[in-house]
Amino acid sequence: MRKLALLSGLLIVLSIIAASCAPRPGVIKIGLNVELTGGIPVVGQSCKNAAELFVEEVNKAGGIEVGGRKYTIQLLIEDNEDKAESAAAAALKLHTEGVLLMIGPNASRNAIPASEVAEANKMPMITPWSTNPKTTLDPKTGAPKKYVFRACFIDDFQGAVAAKLAVDLGVKKPAVLFDVASEYNKGIAEFFKKTIEQLGYPVVAYETYTKGDKDFSAQLTKIINSGADGLFLPNYYTEVPLQVQQARKLGFKGIIFGSDSWGNLELIDLCGPDCDGLFFTTHYAPDIATPKAQAFIKAYEAKYGKTPDDVAALTYDAFGLAVTAIKQAGKIDREAVVAALRGITQYEGVTGVMEYRGTGDPIKSAVVLKVDVPGRKFTYYTTAKP
Repeated sequence: MRKLALLSGLLIVLSIIAASCAPRPGVIKIGLNVELTGGIPVVGQSCKNAAELFVEEVNKAGGIEVGGRKYTIQLLIEDNEDKAESAAAAALKLHTEGVLLMIGPNASRNAIPASEVAEANKMPMITPWSTNPKTTLDPKTGAPKKYVFRACFIDDFQGAVAAKLAVDLGVKKPAVLFDVASEYNKGIAEFFKKTIEQLGYPVVAYETYTKGDKDFSAQLTKIINSGADGLFLPNYYTEVPLQVQQARKLGFKGIIFGSDSWGNLELIDLCGPDCDGLFFTTHYAPDIATPKAQAFIKAYEAKYGKTPDDVAALTYDAFGLAVTAIKQAGKIDREAVVAALRGITQYEGVTGVMEYRGTGDPIKSAVVLKVDVPGRKFTYYTTAKP
């Protein structure tokens, strides 16, 4: 009798969960798997801001028309705490809550495990900011994942752009310092090294650290003793200021440059004058924005009182891709949405034109920005085309 009562209770609980996860009539659930806490909370907040702006705009305009019927978007947000295991758990939770697709995570160290959950559960996923190739590739076969897409370029392209930037800036003896435990940092460091050595400039120092380290003096001393005249730091905006400041304090006089993980104004706040005039590769430049990008920037500034960074712009593009696919799918069905995403060969977003050639990785241009500390802004330097 007791077992029967327990079973009845369990069935009631499951019924309640099932009912709560079922989509409401006229509503499409989209999940957001995002780094709101942990090591890069500003990235997470930018992503969340852009997501909420996009959803607000769509719903205020009457929603999305799918198969002759209007739907509004319900945004389900999960904080992945900037941890791989939490990102995977957040992806699974969004799947069980019945989202049509998931946007995020952003950091590759989170996007890669979350993409495995998305692929296993046949849940479409679009990462705004994860540039590591592993995010969209099957780890066993090396073939493209079926359900995983991204709105940004990948690191083999960005690593090559950074290498060519170094040569253009006059670097002849490059050095690299990167987080060996992070897929993003490690991957782009490897692509940079490969390209610049192909260009005829051997890397004279290739030093590593792990997330959470605060003292880089041992690695930087080796870099200085190597005679390096350039230092590539493909690391996050929360880590770069200490690395730049310690390098200068130890006497490094060479050129310092970085990657898209620098692209948040908190870097300027944390670094100060030591970062003035440094360069980094990234996804878009607000000061040369297209009319579509200008409209997004204006709306974002009106709502949040600040200029959107690259994560915000890429998140907005990821939602744009998602809604385009949902409309083209003609029905609220994950397989139909994936087929529609795969059918998109070109999309004009606020970060530029993206071309898809049979995979989830777009072919698109990168830009190089210069850090302007007195102006507390990043200014356009040049564009690098694929």
